[in-house]
Amino acid sequence: MGSLLPIVERPMAAANAAAASFAALEAKLDYLDAADIDLVRRAYRFADTAHLGQMRHSGEPYITHPIAVAAQVAEWKLDAHALMAALLHDAMEDCGVTKADLVEQFGAPVAELVDGLTKLDKLQFSTREEGQAESFRKMLLAMARDVRVILVKLADRLHNMRTMGDMPRPKWGRISTETLDIYAPIAHRLGLNETYRELQDLAFRHLQPWRYSVLAKAVHKARQRRRDLIQKVQHDVTAALADAGLNAHIVGREKTLYSIYRKMDEKHLSFAQVNDLYGVRVILPNIISCYTALGMLHQLYKPVPGRFKDYIAIPKVNGYQSLHTTLVGPASVNIEFQIR
Repeated sequence: MGSLLPIVERPMAAANAAAASFAALEAKLDYLDAADIDLVRRAYRFADTAHLGQMRHSGEPYITHPIAVAAQVAEWKLDAHALMAALLHDAMEDCGVTKADLVEQFGAPVAELVDGLTKLDKLQFSTREEGQAESFRKMLLAMARDVRVILVKLADRLHNMRTMGDMPRPKWGRISTETLDIYAPIAHRLGLNETYRELQDLAFRHLQPWRYSVLAKAVHKARQRRRDLIQKVQHDVTAALADAGLNAHIVGREKTLYSIYRKMDEKHLSFAQVNDLYGVRVILPNIISCYTALGMLHQLYKPVPGRFKDYIAIPKVNGYQSLHTTLVGPASVNIEFQIR
């Protein structure tokens, strides 16, 4: 494109800083072959030049945002075209780059991904009514004919939420509400559990900073008091299941701040009344061993009445299958187990 300045014309210090940023991304691309890495590098150079002179609210060069989005896409091990789209995702909207320019430079598949992302960016969600939120989610998924468009969009939203503190405060409410109602549920449907949890907590932090702060302090105190609880439970459960000949992978977890807050809000509970802050996930090789493990756990710890759900026999509508049971663990602390 004639309107884009050659990279060599930039000040050397800025060039070195940008190169270092791309080097951090390139370190994550070891799952790609050399030809694909060269394609990603070409897209970076094009985006870097297109965004020349643009800055983020933080004062950093704008290119740091596409690089961060691409780094998240690389964490998910997406292909070179998705990485290129991540680097170029704002080029059409912010830099006067046309779809034809992208087709000429990188081919139609990459141009289609970037065009899909640009169209999604133009959609605005303005209501918290659940039915309309669901309709909006369906519209997003339908418009993104390629799931990679949604994945890049989620990576884009995740980085924007992580850097929300640099944005003007009046934007926090709208963007955080949209994140809770639209993007976090989509991440959940796609099985991106860590992204789902992080989006929820970041949105909660910026929507209700005071409540987030108070709850974070309460959870920190509870965690200090129960520091060794999950490790002990994991050790005891691993030993019990091994004695029964079950090959289990066991992971401990805590509820996110947002899920704790939502439970308190919906059920009108105080923090002290939320008794399943801790959870343990037990992964087993087949269904029979799941039910065997359930029996072993009910012998190891006392079950809490009314807190058992069999989503293996009756899966959730999205196909989710797991056994849920809440048990009274050490120090009389309730712990939710998910066996799958």
